[in-house]
Amino acid sequence: MVPVIVLALLSLLSTTCLSSLVGDFRVLLSLKRGFEFPEPVLSTWNLSNPSSVCSWVGIHCSRGRVSSLDLTDFSLYGSVSPQISKLDQLTSLSLAGNNFSGAIELAGMSNLRFLNISNNQFNGGLDWNYTSIADLEVFDAFDNNFTAFLPLGILNLKKLRYLELGGNYFYGKIPTSYGELAGLEYLSLMGNNLQGKIPGELGNLTNLREIYLGNYNVFEGEIPVELSNLVNLVHMDLSSCGLDGPIPNELGNLKLLHTLYLHINFLSGSIPKELGNLTSLVNLDLSYNALTGEIPFEFINLKQLNLLNLFLNRLHGSIPDYVADLPNLETLQLWKNNFTGEIPRNLGRNGKLQLLDLSSNKLTGTIPQDLCSSNQLRILILFKNFLFGPIPEGLGACYSLTKVRLGQNYLNGSIPIGFIYLPELILAEFQSNYLSGTLSENGNSSLKPVKLGQLDLSNNLLSGPLPSSLSNFSSLQTLLLGGNNFSGPIPPMIGELLQVLKLDLSRNSFSGLVPPEIGSCFHLTFLDMSQNNLSGPIPSDMSNIRNLNYLNLSRNHLNQTIPKSLGSLKSLTVADFSFNDFAGKLPESGQFSLFNASSFAGNPLLCGPLLNNPCNFTTVTNTPGKAPSNFKLIFALGLLICSLIFATAALIKAKTFKKSSSDSWKLTTFQKLEFTVTDIIECVKDGNVIGRGGAGIVYHGKMPNGVEIAVKKLLGFGNNSHDHEYAYTLKVDEKSDVYSFGVVLLELLTGRRPVGDFGDGVDIVQWSKRATNGRREDALHIVDPRLTMVPKDEAMHLFFIAMLCSQENSIERPTMREVVQMLSEFHRHASPDYYLSSSSSILPQQLKKSGTEKKEIVNGLKYKQDLLV
Repeated sequence: MVPVIVLALLSLLSTTCLSSLVGDFRVLLSLKRGFEFPEPVLSTWNLSNPSSVCSWVGIHCSRGRVSSLDLTDFSLYGSVSPQISKLDQLTSLSLAGNNFSGAIELAGMSNLRFLNISNNQFNGGLDWNYTSIADLEVFDAFDNNFTAFLPLGILNLKKLRYLELGGNYFYGKIPTSYGELAGLEYLSLMGNNLQGKIPGELGNLTNLREIYLGNYNVFEGEIPVELSNLVNLVHMDLSSCGLDGPIPNELGNLKLLHTLYLHINFLSGSIPKELGNLTSLVNLDLSYNALTGEIPFEFINLKQLNLLNLFLNRLHGSIPDYVADLPNLETLQLWKNNFTGEIPRNLGRNGKLQLLDLSSNKLTGTIPQDLCSSNQLRILILFKNFLFGPIPEGLGACYSLTKVRLGQNYLNGSIPIGFIYLPELILAEFQSNYLSGTLSENGNSSLKPVKLGQLDLSNNLLSGPLPSSLSNFSSLQTLLLGGNNFSGPIPPMIGELLQVLKLDLSRNSFSGLVPPEIGSCFHLTFLDMSQNNLSGPIPSDMSNIRNLNYLNLSRNHLNQTIPKSLGSLKSLTVADFSFNDFAGKLPESGQFSLFNASSFAGNPLLCGPLLNNPCNFTTVTNTPGKAPSNFKLIFALGLLICSLIFATAALIKAKTFKKSSSDSWKLTTFQKLEFTVTDIIECVKDGNVIGRGGAGIVYHGKMPNGVEIAVKKLLGFGNNSHDHEYAYTLKVDEKSDVYSFGVVLLELLTGRRPVGDFGDGVDIVQWSKRATNGRREDALHIVDPRLTMVPKDEAMHLFFIAMLCSQENSIERPTMREVVQMLSEFHRHASPDYYLSSSSSILPQQLKKSGTEKKEIVNGLKYKQDLLV
């Protein structure tokens, strides 16, 4: 009887298990119907055989039931059926890394321990019945589209150790009750739309090892002191979330801390010396705040430090010598502060330094010799300091270098042999120094600089001919050699720079012909060969450069006729042929009709209607030693013509300048106009005044062709020599309008006039820079108090753009296209990310955002990387 009973029980158990597995089979079929997927991702999910379920891809069974469902990175689309909750024996469920959309809700899965629905497009909220999944230990919902308050039901998950809700659109405040999740070891709420204060109750989570609250969230107030109770904390990220006030000294109690990220906030005060107690610290980023004071001496204890970012603060004093002795230091970024003194002599001797950016400080002395002692250095940025002396010879053999920016210092001596030919180099800037000597040839033909995209040697004392090795720069897009003493002919190999977009050879002593090979640089948009000793004709091959936008050949000795074929370059909007020896008739067709006469000044043998110098004159030939027989007649006719011209001019002047006979006018146009100077002057009368400013009076005018214009007359012009999960020295170019736009932005932000409100000789740009030190976070000090409805981050973003537009050097200003891009891509809570340098300590998950916003963050980061690095 006993065997019979056992057999019966086994049969019953087998039947029950099969029945349960059939139920799981039906649930999985229901799920598959809601999925969209590329074949053959789920090809093993055989719809005709329930008993094969446990062998399906992504399925694991235990005791005759489906216990694990793992569809991670299966490229699935569609929705997830509510039927999934009927898989009530699941202990692990992962739908991560797909593109599921719609709502999702789980309930009744009492055995579930692990749940990962990250990196999808789920929306709605997470207000589930958490009591029915009370054994959950890991919950990862990162990088979805959940839009709701943070779920309070999570408090029922007493066993929860890992909670990731970042990268969504959760809003409102962090519930203070989240401090009751005592078992949490990992908490991430970053990348949402959270506001309010960070609750001090989070300091009760003493088991917490990692906390991420920043990026996109905009909190109020200071860093809670209570967070210093998280004694087991290894990673703290409170970056980019609007925090202000001082850094709590008590954070120095977090002795296990490995990473501390507080960058892109409004933190002020000095750096607490207590942070020197964090002897396990590997990554420290306090950049982009308003910190003052010096680097604490106590940082000498941070022997494990790998990354130290303090850039974009108000720190001063010298860079401590012990920084060079930190044995593991790889990244040191201190740019845009007020550091003085010398760069520590031993910097780089630890053999691990990879990124060094000390730019925009007030450092003196020479560049340390051993920065690249072990060929690890990738990025070296020291521009805008007071460094002098030669560039260390060892950098010429630093084969790991990718970016070098040494411009705007007082460096002298020659450029080390091989430096500009380093094989990994993509950017090299040496501009505005006192570098001398010649450019060496590439002595190592096996190592070619095929990655170099920009080389700037402008405004130095370099001399001699250009090396033929420049042809090695097969990827070069920008070559700036202007303002040196280079001599000799421009080598024909210049035509081998097939990728070059901008070529500036101006203000040198180049001689000989313009090489016809220049026509092979098909991608050129900017070409400046002005102020040299070039001679001969303009090669007709230049008309092959179809994208050329700017051409300057002025102040040379070029001769013969200007090729008519240049008029076919439809992109050419700015051209200057002035002060050469060109002769013959000036072409009138194509783009030549857009240029004004000033583009051809100083070429007395040029003729044509544009120059008011007709070409249909009769040449008089003299026989040597014998005066022409009709000389007296020609002389008399000449006097008569001159008299008529002067009389006509006097009548026009008397009629046009009734009130001020001493004034003189000259019209210089920067595009083709359909009206004359006389038409403009007719507008300058009291009845047409539409505005007055400190710099002049603005008049409204209507031209004969119906076009309405605004005319600004400078006050005193002609009477005052100074004004005179100003007008004649003003350099007007395409960047002048950008400057004006910056001024308009400042007027809108401050509610002040451009001039007159700030004292003698001070305008709105100068005042704004002084009042804020050019810093984004101080923009709120000058904002018009009437702008109560403008979010502070938007005001700061506009101020940042205004400062870019109003830089003194027009080259450093953005184009209007770039300005429009910065304005259009601005996202309220994303703006801080637009100003990061490429080496900022942003974690990959901080860039996780869904859809369009994810793209905006990445694009914004790339823009500022190019701008700053």
